[in-house]
Amino acid sequence: MKVGIAGTGKIVREFLNMQKDQERIEVTALVCRPQSEKTGRELAEQYGIPALYTDYETFLKEAEMDAVYLGIVNQMHAFYAEKALLAGRNVINEKPFTSTVKEAEKLVRLAREKHLFLLEAITLLHFPNYHYIQEHLKDLGKITMVQANFSQYSSRYDKYLAGEVLPAFDPAASGGSLMDINIYNLHFTAGLFGMPESVHYYPRIGFNGIDTSGTAVLEYPDFHAVLSGAKDSDSPGYAIVQGEKGYIKVNGIPSQVAELTVRINGETRTFTENRSAHRMVDEMLEFDRILTEKDWEKADRLLEHSLTVMKILETARKSGGIHFPADEA
Repeated sequence: MKVGIAGTGKIVREFLNMQKDQERIEVTALVCRPQSEKTGRELAEQYGIPALYTDYETFLKEAEMDAVYLGIVNQMHAFYAEKALLAGRNVINEKPFTSTVKEAEKLVRLAREKHLFLLEAITLLHFPNYHYIQEHLKDLGKITMVQANFSQYSSRYDKYLAGEVLPAFDPAASGGSLMDINIYNLHFTAGLFGMPESVHYYPRIGFNGIDTSGTAVLEYPDFHAVLSGAKDSDSPGYAIVQGEKGYIKVNGIPSQVAELTVRINGETRTFTENRSAHRMVDEMLEFDRILTEKDWEKADRLLEHSLTVMKILETARKSGGIHFPADEA
């Protein structure tokens, strides 16, 4: 799969480190803002990217690629994805898929009208360990409770406390703990149980109206999922699904699903079925397969999942009193 990348930030560098050892993934072009050209050129030289652009429309028109990977700030996902689809390009959109449900639905309609692939980059859905959980939920009997915590003290939080608002904590950039970190817990839960009956979010609100941490409660017919995420403090990460016959526990942050402990009918074992060293490998190899085999059925299932998470995300955010400028679009 030949990929053209938009962006030069941390997630792009992670993508570039992942793909350098993957024969099936090739980065053929990079586009950045004119003011970031120096950084873009350094990345192109370091990773052997043959084409560098500072104009997005020229990039979309000229770059040799099977898909555009959008590793840019949250509030720009919908705008850049729409332009790519209108230009006839398949799109891989980093999480969060968009800022609002309205934006997501518009992109999905456009992708289907244009018969183009539109995929959300959310790594945990593609791990063998996560597939194991999906396949073995039935072994737990009737589900009674779901809990998850992904908390990581942000490298930008000290600046936020000093009054400097970077995109991670900026409502105008569709930032905040729910959008950036608790979203993994939402994907984890929705991928197992779908849309809940109701959603509530209890945030810790900072001086500019953004959530620096918070807990979402998803109410399903027979159980609650209590999902916590923080950018203002640290905690050991975990996710656990409990049933009347046992539990499945993710040992570590839910975004990586790196190790499982499973206890069924009194017997316990700890193991991993993951094999890839880099967390993005399974996801990108699956996207390559989807595009190569033109697996529209799988792509559509993933899109429906992304829409479900966006509905949960927006309901949670608004229940917590968090407003984005994107809400008015």
